[in-house]
Amino acid sequence: MCQEVFQIAMSMDLKSVEMQLALQCAPLITGARISNMLMIDSADESAMRVILRASGISHFRLAARNEKTAFLLFRRSLLEVYLNNSEALDILKKAGYEDFSFGKILLRFKKHYEAYLNDEHKQFPHEMGLLLGYPIEDVRGFIEHNGCGCLYSGYWKVYRNVPLKKKMFEDFEKAKESVIQLLMICQSLQIRCCFLEERFENCKGASIYVCTHW
Repeated sequence: MCQEVFQIAMSMDLKSVEMQLALQCAPLITGARISNMLMIDSADESAMRVILRASGISHFRLAARNEKTAFLLFRRSLLEVYLNNSEALDILKKAGYEDFSFGKILLRFKKHYEAYLNDEHKQFPHEMGLLLGYPIEDVRGFIEHNGCGCLYSGYWKVYRNVPLKKKMFEDFEKAKESVIQLLMICQSLQIRCCFLEERFENCKGASIYVCTHW
């Protein structure tokens, strides 16, 4: 994040739902990613739902503890296609998944994630990388190497094609800057993201419609 945008962010309410969405989920909002994790205060769940209403972004509640709630935010059609990839299905099978309908995958992952949070001896659910839309080559690399020996580390640990992943991480940071700048224009906004397939033919993207409330 550039210094100018960092200063903008520091001048705003970092605990607000809008700012947390910008900081944690900007790549999803702008269409650079198909899913993101979001951790917010449990008291802000309703506000989050209002902000995402009619946005094209779905949300699934994963776990709540210590007055914090974890959500998986995603563009459903894109995440479904990704999870139906034969390599992704192979990883899910090895993780104990049997029903590969989208809803059942979410429910099984929720179960694995909650078990991990509640028992420090439980194995980390490595299939999380799939739910977050990470490149399958890196998810597989992380599992095969037990999280060690990566070639680069950014938003996730990289095991192949480092130049491409570095470019992706740079794009994610630019997305964060863009959404924070939108928040600067109006701190009480509702972000609506519509996936425009015809406009972003060669890269998954989104246009952002900002509804301000004066």
